Amino acid sequence: MSVADDTTAARVTLQRIATHVLARARFEAEGRFGLRATPSGLGTPPFGAEGTVLRIAGPIVIREGLVDGTPRSTALAIGGHSLRQLATFAGVDLATPFSAGEDTPELGDVDAPVVLDGGAAAALLSWLHVGSVALDRVMSHVIDPSLVQVWPEHFDVGLDVATALGRVNLGASPGDAAIPVPYLYVAPWERHRPGDPASWNAPFGAVELRSEGQAARDEVERAVAFFEARLRLLAGG
Repeated sequence: MSVADDTTAARVTLQRIATHVLARARFEAEGRFGLRATPSGLGTPPFGAEGTVLRIAGPIVIREGLVDGTPRSTALAIGGHSLRQLATFAGVDLATPFSAGEDTPELGDVDAPVVLDGGAAAALLSWLHVGSVALDRVMSHVIDPSLVQVWPEHFDVGLDVATALGRVNLGASPGDAAIPVPYLYVAPWERHRPGDPASWNAPFGAVELRSEGQAARDEVERAVAFFEARLRLLAGG
């Protein structure tokens, strides 16, 4: 299997777990399924009466919460365990109907052992962290930003903000069916694309591949620069 195949397989596996374990658990408790990027991966915000947190940290799933009234953490390796076992660990019932939208991944064989390349998983999850930090940096000087969230059905980290030409989505994706490698994106809700046409290189707006800047000393700085350059165009500057 090639590196590209390993990366795609890891992304599909992580998205399946993020959607059908983490997002399901939060949805069952409070009717919301948005997730958050973390330094080591992604996870839920605290949910439920006991403030439970579920996280994917590289090759493991972590559950944080109260055990007999005392805060405790427990962990389970992803590789070698089935989706059903991971769901049971998280307190999730896979028989309960759940949808995060039209891009919700299929459950698949819930009893087959999960195979996950740890190196590929770590690289993909680190990109979500880069995107999250960059979006936090941008947030200090944008108008009416939404929450920075990982949407499990798209498996990217993003937010939307207001501009003079309407709202725009900003984010970082570890890859998808259309662009199977990690990338940054700026996606205006309206059709107008001001400034140099070369700045808008995708049907939905603008993208920059992670691989195009791997020599950069700071991926966060590069992401901030990419976002801010397009935001200036949409602000008329």
